Amino acid sequence: MSIDFEALTAKQGYPLWEHTPEQVLKVADEVIKSEKELYDQIATVATPTLESVLQPYATYSNDNSFLTSQVTFYSHVSTDKELRDASTKAEELMDNASIEQSLRPDVYKVFDALYDSIKDEDVDAESKRYVEKTVKFYKRNGLALPEEERNEIKKLKIELSNLSLKFSKNLNEENDFLIFTPEELDGVPEDVINQFEKITEDGTEKYKMKYKYPEFIPVLKYAKNQNTRKLTYVGSQNKSPENADILTKIIKLRFEIAKKLGYETYSDYVLEERMAKTRKTVLDFLDDLKSKLKPVGAKELTKMKEFKNLELKAEGLESQDEYYAWDSSYYNELLLEKEYKVDDIKISEYFPMDETIAKMLQIYEKLLDIKFVKFENPPKAATWHPDVKMFAVYQNIKYGEPKPEFMGWIYFDLHPREGKYGHAANFGLGPGYTEADGKTRHTPVTALVCNFTKPSAAKPSLLKHNEVTTFFHELGHGIHNILSKTTYARFHGTRVERDFVETPSQMLEYWTWDKAQLKFLSSHYKSGETIPDDLVDSLVKSKNVNNGLFNLRQLHFGLFDMKLHTIATEEELAKLDLTKYWNEMREEIALVSSGGIPTKGYSSFGHIAGGYESGYYGYLFSSVFSADIFYTLFKKDLLNTEGGIRYRDIILKRGGSKEIKDNLFELLGREPNSDAFLEEIFGTA
Repeated sequence: MSIDFEALTAKQGYPLWEHTPEQVLKVADEVIKSEKELYDQIATVATPTLESVLQPYATYSNDNSFLTSQVTFYSHVSTDKELRDASTKAEELMDNASIEQSLRPDVYKVFDALYDSIKDEDVDAESKRYVEKTVKFYKRNGLALPEEERNEIKKLKIELSNLSLKFSKNLNEENDFLIFTPEELDGVPEDVINQFEKITEDGTEKYKMKYKYPEFIPVLKYAKNQNTRKLTYVGSQNKSPENADILTKIIKLRFEIAKKLGYETYSDYVLEERMAKTRKTVLDFLDDLKSKLKPVGAKELTKMKEFKNLELKAEGLESQDEYYAWDSSYYNELLLEKEYKVDDIKISEYFPMDETIAKMLQIYEKLLDIKFVKFENPPKAATWHPDVKMFAVYQNIKYGEPKPEFMGWIYFDLHPREGKYGHAANFGLGPGYTEADGKTRHTPVTALVCNFTKPSAAKPSLLKHNEVTTFFHELGHGIHNILSKTTYARFHGTRVERDFVETPSQMLEYWTWDKAQLKFLSSHYKSGETIPDDLVDSLVKSKNVNNGLFNLRQLHFGLFDMKLHTIATEEELAKLDLTKYWNEMREEIALVSSGGIPTKGYSSFGHIAGGYESGYYGYLFSSVFSADIFYTLFKKDLLNTEGGIRYRDIILKRGGSKEIKDNLFELLGREPNSDAFLEEIFGTA
């Protein structure tokens, strides 16, 4: 039976993106009002049951999740500053109100009584898990404490939330720049320079380089002038300087909150709800990895110093004893080009963005038995910007007994613009869930927000190989959100333990290092030819080049994060010096020199300000699981649909509705182990 997916897609309902600043704030007011009404209602329940307590509580969350995400999402993507400001204000208002409602002892008592009444009863597992998690959430908010202490915690939490929002807003609104002459940008690809704003200064044409990824990263990679790279590195590390004081305040507030809740450190508070469970587990993991990686990184550093000085000598320049932080990207790129014959610019010619993404979608389709259908020419109000692409996703297309099922909408917003979120991320805008009738499926909405180079009149947008990997990774998060099927929004998609959330995306990065998959993804932007064997062979061979130094950089972020959140005494807190910690730890862990120039790179460390606090270790921790899944299910056959569907239905479909460790055991047929992870990093288990 042939299905007209385009016609089917045209019939699907979709959100509208046409709010004014006033409407955004009105939505926030309505959400705040309805939330209070819900809590007031629950507080009056004398004999709590799933029907009288959990059902209205879950229904409120289900019905409002997308609306609250939508009006706060504008702050990351809108071109209208008034709308971005209103969006940030709306988030602040809703967060503050939600904190207040979450600290109501009368509601906590009702949920506690409900849990006592059902914990030994034959209740469906997801509902029981929801009640249990809710009771634990209230306890972790201090609702077992006296009123005066609860009010103190509420005040601290509101202040903390507002500071986190301000930190994020400062990063999104950041618009600083450096000005360079054409000579100072020697080596930087013409396509990149053409993206810069041109200015005339003292009668000379110059270029304005902003601290946006598509602009400053290529300068670090390709600028031959060491001073240009140095200025770029130091400047990018010191952007959003106002965030330095904000993060210091955030750390102090977290310390106070942890102490008032009875935890020795904020890390203990956070990790209680993660797979790792304790800071000892995390620190042992990171310290063990550090001890194994530092000798590897030291050897790589020695080689890179030698390589750098050979290049300096060839240019008639004096040798240097140090290998600086602004050298890393440049000489790494040069090493790949000269010793591994990996030409990043030439390789990018084989990955025009639109064609490459279309083929990526085909890989996902084959692997997971799904289908992406582009919504052609959507109405203006169907997206928040004309550049945004919109796809419907269907499941169960070919495998077994085909029965296509609409799973949800996914958006791609791929190019930089002023005021837009500056990195690459997936935003799970609207979760899926089962509606109140117990039958109808409410489908999810998710968005990939990236910052790839814009197309020009001469060339389409071309993806570097690392950008191909980035998109594969973020699409992994998006598909986790789209293919999840839980009863409640509370457990949908990526709403899993934070130190597992990266696993599905990291696992899919392996596809971008496989020769067959890279050849399939490629098509030269002029000729349409696939990438030549010699070029792709060199690229695959280079996968682990300077792997030690790369992972030590990740360890610097993870250990810096843990240091700030494992402060246990007032004496330690009094000595808090983020600039000192950041720079000393970078030198000691990441090994590269900053030339004695202290920076405040933590002021743009968005993860640590909200979402990944005492959690950045999760990128390395979850790599253990992603390697294990890949080696077990897919290493021998990357397009193993049977394995893909098994993975889809055990890991992606369940979201956070079951314990992740149980899902992993079911998927692997055993407890997960680190053998594959160690083989990937060190070449041996």
